[in-house]
Amino acid sequence: MARRFESGKLVLASHNPGKLKEIVELLAPYGIDVVSAGALGLPEPEETETTFIGNARLKAVAAATAASLPALADDSGLEVMAIDRDPGIYSARWAGPTKDFGMAMGKVLDLLKDKDDRRARFVSALALAWPDGHCDEFEGDVWGEIVVAPRGTKGFGYDPIFRPDGYDITFGEMDPQKKHEMSHRAVAFRQFVAACFKS
Repeated sequence: MARRFESGKLVLASHNPGKLKEIVELLAPYGIDVVSAGALGLPEPEETETTFIGNARLKAVAAATAASLPALADDSGLEVMAIDRDPGIYSARWAGPTKDFGMAMGKVLDLLKDKDDRRARFVSALALAWPDGHCDEFEGDVWGEIVVAPRGTKGFGYDPIFRPDGYDITFGEMDPQKKHEMSHRAVAFRQFVAACFKS
C-alpha cells in the first residue's frame, strides 16, 4: 500500500531542466514546496539498474537519504520496437555528455531508415522515496510512431520525432498543456496522485 504524502516539501531528484519543468507543472495544483536535487547540490547518482523503475528508485532513494526529505524521481525514455526497444533506459545517454538530442534523434532515424515498423512508446517510471527507505513506484506509457523527420520545437528530448496514437502532430508540436493530459509522465503521475494524495 502506498504511503500518503503529507509533508509540504518534496525533492525532485532530477537535473534535467525539461523534466523538472514538466513535473513542477504537474505538481502545481497540490501546493507542494518543490526543490530540485540540483538546487540542493545533490550529485546525480549513476544509473546502474536495468529497468526504468529500478533507475527511478535508485535516484529517489539517493535524494531522500541525502536531503532527509521525501524525494520524487522519474526515469523515462523512448523504446523503438524495430531497433530492439532502443534507446530505452539509455535514452539520455544516446544524447551524449552535452545532451545533444538532435544527434540522438538522428541516430534513431538512421537506424529506422530501412525499417517498415516505426512503432514506439514513451515510458515514464516514478518513484517516491522517504528518508526511512520506504519507496512507492508507478509506471505509465504512451504508444505512437516515429515520424520521418523532427517536427516542432515544444517539449524536450525525443518529443519532435514521436507522434502519439490518435494525433497528427508530434509531442514537439503539441501544446504543453495537452501533452500534460496524455503523456507517459501524465499516466504515471495520475497513478502517483491517486495512491499518495487521495484518501
